[in-house]
Amino acid sequence: MRNNSHDAQLIYSASESDANMLWATRFFAPDPFIFIQKRGKRYLVMSDLEIDRAKRQASVDAVLSYSKYVKRRQKEGIPFPVAAQVLAEVMKDLNIKRVAVPSTFPVGVADQLRRMKIKVQAKTDPFWPDRELKTKEEIRFISDSVRAAEVGMEAGIDVVRRSEIGKDGYLYLDGTRLTSEILKTIINTTIMAQGYVPSHTIVASGNQCVDPHNQGSGPIRAHTSIIMDIFPRSQRTGYFGDITRTVVRGRATERLQHAYKCVEAGQEIGFRRIREGANVYDIHKEILDYFTFQGFPTGPSGGRMQGFFHGTGHGLGLDIHEAPGINMRNKNTLRCGNVVTVEPGLYYEGLGGVRLEDVVFVTKTGCKNLVRIPKFLEV
Repeated sequence: MRNNSHDAQLIYSASESDANMLWATRFFAPDPFIFIQKRGKRYLVMSDLEIDRAKRQASVDAVLSYSKYVKRRQKEGIPFPVAAQVLAEVMKDLNIKRVAVPSTFPVGVADQLRRMKIKVQAKTDPFWPDRELKTKEEIRFISDSVRAAEVGMEAGIDVVRRSEIGKDGYLYLDGTRLTSEILKTIINTTIMAQGYVPSHTIVASGNQCVDPHNQGSGPIRAHTSIIMDIFPRSQRTGYFGDITRTVVRGRATERLQHAYKCVEAGQEIGFRRIREGANVYDIHKEILDYFTFQGFPTGPSGGRMQGFFHGTGHGLGLDIHEAPGINMRNKNTLRCGNVVTVEPGLYYEGLGGVRLEDVVFVTKTGCKNLVRIPKFLEV
């Protein structure tokens, strides 16, 4: 989209589920509302339920009354005006005839606006390019969420460490067979006590680890890998943390130990290579090539993908996965202010899986790790 092809940017969504809206307004609301930015000036159009709170909390220049525009349309003979009809009135007041909207903008609302002679054009991602470059305040918010993830991770590892190895090869906690569900409950309640919201926490073991997004279920065996991936969101700021650790209760096989050391070394490659101007394709390929050289190839085997078949990392902020990605799907370069995960992994049937994940922010000369907790395999 050309910069001069629209008069304003428009978002119509709920900020609790739309990071673009939350970033623009710094205002949490569960229901869709209207945001308009014209020549740098930001407007909200809010219902009577939310207008006073928005005036106090939202980071905008003006908060307009939705009901005021509803009444205007009602006087024109429309008893129950819909959002698009209200929007048309707002844009008439602001002298807006062409708007840029996110690719997720509701199609029905866009069609209604077009029928009212307002030009609507979806803007390709990123809708707000500056979201990729985190401010000092945003880095602090992410660091706070990382701290919450660390507390949850430490609680999870402590449970694994305290568990006993039964004669049947399973782990037991206080006489009860330890399951992924029990371990996730302990981790999640620990995180919630910090004022953060856990979501789809991963505690997978053995061959479940071969599917990196398998959340894990059932009893946990000794001497096998346990991947714990924790990504809490702050209820106050909306920013995510994200940490993964892999541990074994008991003794890891020689090949699992080798895989763990390789993943550690792969992560170190990422830490060394990440800096302003670094090519994300090159970073990922170097780690992938290193794993292959070490005897851990990537590709389909036994009817499923095995090896290292996800990206090295992803942007982190108001979304758990956001730009920039560190993978082989593009050749973008990193910029000072990016916050990204570094999470190489290896996954094989019969071996299980290993993944280690930290969060770093990119500087001109390198990167700084926001994660403080140590890494170790056997507990």
